[in-house]
Amino acid sequence: MPNMSPTKNPMPHQEPDVRNKNFAEVALGYSEETALNEAERCLGCANAPCISKCPVGVNIKGFIAKIKEHDFEGAYQTISVDSSLPAVCGRVCPQESQCESACTRGFRGDPVGIGRLERFVADWHAAQENLVIEKPTPNGHKVAVVGSGPSGLTCAGDLAKAGYAVTIFEALHIPGGVLVYGIPEFRLPKSIVQKEIDNLKALGVTIDTNVVIG
Repeated sequence: MPNMSPTKNPMPHQEPDVRNKNFAEVALGYSEETALNEAERCLGCANAPCISKCPVGVNIKGFIAKIKEHDFEGAYQTISVDSSLPAVCGRVCPQESQCESACTRGFRGDPVGIGRLERFVADWHAAQENLVIEKPTPNGHKVAVVGSGPSGLTCAGDLAKAGYAVTIFEALHIPGGVLVYGIPEFRLPKSIVQKEIDNLKALGVTIDTNVVIG
């Protein structure tokens, strides 16, 4: 049944008297029940204005429809067609000024919590065991990517999905760029970034660290 509540489901979080004693992630993420409830707020607009405001063109309408069907893996695969870093984007992408700013529900209340739903789907996928990432069919071409920040990782992911043999050259000793060195642990855990990098490696991406180019 559609959820016509004008407000989005709140994000569970560590209470102040708890989080002031640790550096763990403050936002705790939606439960399955909350994610399903929030997904029902999506109207499934025919023109889906949210998609045009997403920098990478994620099929937002499509992945939320999969959540409504309880097909969380299908939702993840829908996101992954256009985004190589869903767990990262679900946490730190400024949805409020991008996809959510165009959400039709936002004209009469809160927009759908698109970023929160993306995070839920990515975290659900990461928690599953025995999921095998299939490598795309090689196209016989090689590509070098300089830098393993969010742009480099995204570029490498898109190229790998298209069959290119990708090698990322990173000057520092740990890949991730600003995701690792610029965003604090309580906002974006290093383990989340590493999991996304591991997924790229499973696609066939090679990362060479401690390599300065230029």
